[in-house]
Amino acid sequence: MTDTTAFDWRSFLLRWSEEWADSLAADDDTRSEDDEAARRARRLGFPPASEERIAAMEQRLGRRMPPSYREFLEVSDGWRHAGGFVWLLAGTEDARWHNDESGLGDLFDEYLDEDAEPEERQEADLWRRGLQLDVESDATYVLMDPDDVDEDGEWAVYTWASWRAAPPERHANFRTFMRDMHREFHCLRANPGDGEPAFVNDTTRRLDAQVEAARLEALRGGWEQAGKALDEAKEYGRPRAAGLGDQIRRLLGETYLVSFEGVAADPRYARELLPLLVAEHAAHSYRDDSTLKFSLRGADDELVSMAYVLLDEMRSGTYRYTAAGPFGEAVVRARELARWGDTDAAWRTLIDAVPRWEPLGPDHLAPLGWVADPVLGPLLTPERGRELLSTPRGGQTGEAPGATAGLDPGDLAWLAEPDPGNNRTSYRFVLVEGVEPEELPGRLTDGAATVLNDPMTSWDAHSSSLRGKREFSSYDDRALMAVGRAGTGWSFAFDGRPAPFDRRRFVSPAAGASAGTRAVVVWSDLRAAHGERCFHLSVARDGIEQYAFTYADGEIGRSGEIPRALDPSLFFGERADGAEAERSLLEAVAGEFGVRLPRHAIVNGRLHTFVTRSWTRPPGDGEAYMVLRFHETAPMWEGSEPAPEEGPESA
Repeated sequence: MTDTTAFDWRSFLLRWSEEWADSLAADDDTRSEDDEAARRARRLGFPPASEERIAAMEQRLGRRMPPSYREFLEVSDGWRHAGGFVWLLAGTEDARWHNDESGLGDLFDEYLDEDAEPEERQEADLWRRGLQLDVESDATYVLMDPDDVDEDGEWAVYTWASWRAAPPERHANFRTFMRDMHREFHCLRANPGDGEPAFVNDTTRRLDAQVEAARLEALRGGWEQAGKALDEAKEYGRPRAAGLGDQIRRLLGETYLVSFEGVAADPRYARELLPLLVAEHAAHSYRDDSTLKFSLRGADDELVSMAYVLLDEMRSGTYRYTAAGPFGEAVVRARELARWGDTDAAWRTLIDAVPRWEPLGPDHLAPLGWVADPVLGPLLTPERGRELLSTPRGGQTGEAPGATAGLDPGDLAWLAEPDPGNNRTSYRFVLVEGVEPEELPGRLTDGAATVLNDPMTSWDAHSSSLRGKREFSSYDDRALMAVGRAGTGWSFAFDGRPAPFDRRRFVSPAAGASAGTRAVVVWSDLRAAHGERCFHLSVARDGIEQYAFTYADGEIGRSGEIPRALDPSLFFGERADGAEAERSLLEAVAGEFGVRLPRHAIVNGRLHTFVTRSWTRPPGDGEAYMVLRFHETAPMWEGSEPAPEEGPESA
């Protein structure tokens, strides 16, 4: 519904005229005589149209004009320079039905198919029914649509220019269109060129004061109110508004068209904003690296060089965010927590330090560079972004927000929940008591490689493990496992992409991992789409397996004295569905040992990884197996023979 508040056309058009006149250089000899006369008169409009002229126009066109256009004509019978690309807007004499004079209706029809939506057909027909208001323009059309009418009788206005490569833009009514064109005028004049006067007027002064008030409000935690004020100022092209508003949007998880305009090229903010721009570029492998400079328009050579150094660090995963003061100290502690999977504690460490954070300058609203850090970045969610933005900081005071809920459920049962892509149907993990995560490779490998890989996402770690690999064996099951802390006094190694479970040749790593302590091994494949469903649990202490059971193919094999809470008969009866038992089993394991696995870190975070020794025994005498070796081959001409050792081979 149209805003029915009375609109003062006279003062609005007068203010626009004066702003336009003051934005022009007095000695510009390229200006037309009409424009020079308008500048001297400080008037973009024309004398008002009488009621008789408006009535005659309506009789000529066969329709009564919508209210806001009529009100405009009563003040000015036409308009010069509506925005930047319509040089003359029609009054009572020049408004006319377009009747597809441009042929654009037929052109738009060509792009419609039988599945076209009604809105698309309506858009194509606009060129046949619209009332054309542009008289002189830069290939820009302005049409009022008599079929797009609201309850107040207002017609929507559509603008379209071929050089914009976009569908027609809709404005709710003529008044909205004119206000949008006034904003467009401001955007185009906000940064005067050489020889042009400074663009300063009552509107810019009001908006600049609004931007500064919004900055302080944002630092007090009032980010929603601040965001609205900055958005309004951005629509008028005010220099600081976009850069400040983008900082709010980025912490809310938005990345599209977030460029920190006006501040990204400022060296004062480089360590906070530059990593975000570079990380976004690095996340899109199809982008040519030369396009990174586009995001840094106006930056000096030193800043551009810094950006390309950061780009190398982002791609290699070696970028580390640092900050000064108490917040910087919290960053160090938070990274240590996050890299071992305790993302909830890492977040609380960061957020508790935000009140003591200080901005790098007057256009800095919040700590941001940590979002590009490969270990800290996954801590951010839209809810957490709102919590940070709601926290008073930078020397301002205000009401502290309530804490956001943690992302980790604090148990193991979440593993039984289907993930969005239903990809996590099987997994295996090792829990070791009383050791640090970095000690796990020494317990689960043959000792040849006990160094952890740098933190990576599960996908990146898996891809990296396959890169350059040329040999694959059907009997060698070395697991790529992410490591971290599994609650008080426990560490974990987790594999979310295990090979199929082979109960005949499976060897539990529990005994080897339990020297001087306890170790627990769980392997679940109860939701497998193909093959047998299985679940294995084994517990060892001081290098000796204490008890174990394996459920597979409807049968249970057990050894040792299994605690009552873990007795497989409680979970796998004659009619029991293995998938239904999974959650109960995981809850029982968590309760028996007081352990948990960090869901957010495993699913969305970056953890250290390593490759274990094989989880299967070597093949025995007479057991068949296969080894595939791949070699790079040169292109061969038809009829030629491959050289020895080329191509895949099996043993």
